[in-house]
Amino acid sequence: MSVYQFSLPNKSGELQSLQNFEGKVLIVVNTASKCGFTHQYEGLEALYKKYNEQGLEIIAVPSNQFGEEEPGSNTEIQSFCKVNYGVTFTVMGKSDVRDESALDLFKYMIKEQPFKGFPPSDKTEMLTDYLNGIDPNYLKDDEVKWNFTKFVIDRKGNVVGRFEPVVKPMEMESFIKTLL
Repeated sequence: MSVYQFSLPNKSGELQSLQNFEGKVLIVVNTASKCGFTHQYEGLEALYKKYNEQGLEIIAVPSNQFGEEEPGSNTEIQSFCKVNYGVTFTVMGKSDVRDESALDLFKYMIKEQPFKGFPPSDKTEMLTDYLNGIDPNYLKDDEVKWNFTKFVIDRKGNVVGRFEPVVKPMEMESFIKTLL
């Protein structure tokens, strides 16, 4: 099985097959416009511009499941990404990425790359405390924990990495380079 068996709703709500990205290194990231991590669009765009010609593609999947930090319509989200961060990579339609309502792609990626905890960073304690305040059991499952969880897929469609929201996109650069 590979990610190429899945489709995602695009900005118009039509399903787009991931087979369109076959042979590329992918970063699939759930995003939000009103999040403390929203500035990561800048780092994602920098990676995209630097490595796109070598085969890197980025697919953003906006979600409103975490603190309702993505309240806009698909049109508003597209505009926000372009105007505020100059995003040129693919931004799909707003979707669920956690729990029973999650897109099948996210269920698959979570199974392939379970949650291993948050790595040390300047945001780890804050995010851990916040999530424990929501539900003390929240950090015990493998689900996506918050906006800007980044899954990395190799050129064969295998989910080979998971980077939590506290990991900045440029901190993934050496890992991405090994796959290109």
